[in-house]
Amino acid sequence: MPESAAAGQRSLAQPGREPFGSRLAAAMAARGPLCVGIDPHPGLLADWGLNDDVAGLERFSLTVVEAVATLAAAVKPQVALYERHGSAGMAVLERTLAAASDAGVLSIADAKRGDIGSTMAAYADAWLRDGSALAADSVTLSPYLGFESLRPALDLAAESGRGVFVLALTSNPEGKSVQHVGGTESVARRIAEAAAEENRRYPGAMGSVGLVVGATIGRALVELGLDLDAVHGPILAPGLGAQGATPADLRATFGAAHPAVLGTSSRGILAAGPTIAGLRSATESTRDGLLEA
Repeated sequence: MPESAAAGQRSLAQPGREPFGSRLAAAMAARGPLCVGIDPHPGLLADWGLNDDVAGLERFSLTVVEAVATLAAAVKPQVALYERHGSAGMAVLERTLAAASDAGVLSIADAKRGDIGSTMAAYADAWLRDGSALAADSVTLSPYLGFESLRPALDLAAESGRGVFVLALTSNPEGKSVQHVGGTESVARRIAEAAAEENRRYPGAMGSVGLVVGATIGRALVELGLDLDAVHGPILAPGLGAQGATPADLRATFGAAHPAVLGTSSRGILAAGPTIAGLRSATESTRDGLLEA
């Protein structure tokens, strides 16, 4: 085991807080394997009759949390869509994350952060430190400056009982130019293997280092020889619903790793707003589809 990973095994969650992986596994068992994306795109705001401003952003975000908190295992605010409103938008994100915590639903800050040294440590501090206004239950990370560049976030997540989701195999066409390089010794496979090594520090069936793997990747896992079941961490699978993936696709694509897959739907559910009843109905339908597949 690398020295850094061995040292990381000494890190424990804050007293009284279960590791993120354990909390997520419990939420998926209790509510179903669904994550609802909170994506306040200008077009969706308009469809809801809201202005593309801070007030509209907040109304949209808090309505989604209120509607789905008891039905989904997690919610995933898309950070860029708050950043575009400047500091006031980030303040709305802070309130959205706090509302999710108050409502008892896990949060995944979809920030896709990645850097080196003190800069990566600062990102980790922002998203994973107890007491930070932006602290979420987990955050998405980009490993393309090297997986080990994520060390500050990996270690702080372990110490604080939070989690990370590392980009591994995304479904956008451009991703292949990096993630698929190497064939059966691909970049994506190396990321998955590194995540599996990190999860050795966690007890139980699910570690707190997850991967982001697109729900619409088709046969890429087979073609690249990726064993996601060996990761022993959650798989965040965006692309359910509006992007075309079905619950049956998730089962076929992920195979033995399917029990760890957290299917993610954003527009497919959000389009049912702005009413609480409409959002709840769409969430229940999507969740039930995942449970029945």
